Amino acid sequence: MDLDKYFVKSDLIPAIVQEKSTGEVLMLAYMNRESLQKTLETGYTWFWSRSRGELWNKGATSGHLQKVAEIYADCDDDTLLIIAEQTGAACHTGNHSCFFKKLV
Repeated sequence: MDLDKYFVKSDLIPAIVQEKSTGEVLMLAYMNRESLQKTLETGYTWFWSRSRGELWNKGATSGHLQKVAEIYADCDDDTLLIIAEQTGAACHTGNHSCFFKKLV
């Protein structure tokens, strides 16, 4: 699979993670070519941490893993949608989803 087409506009691509069983949006993170490759190879999500400047395997330390079921690219090949089976909380705050702060 040619992954280069997803990184034409930028070295990082947004990746939205959605829970397979409920459709709930769990989080948004960024992937570089290496993290996308590792995700495809392992079947578990890997991202690029913009704050730490390094790869991270979601749930590697907490045990709150994301097993990949499907990955979709949007029509412009510049955003990914990852359908995953979430173990435990997706958010570092302990919430199941990172989207728990209701504005309206």
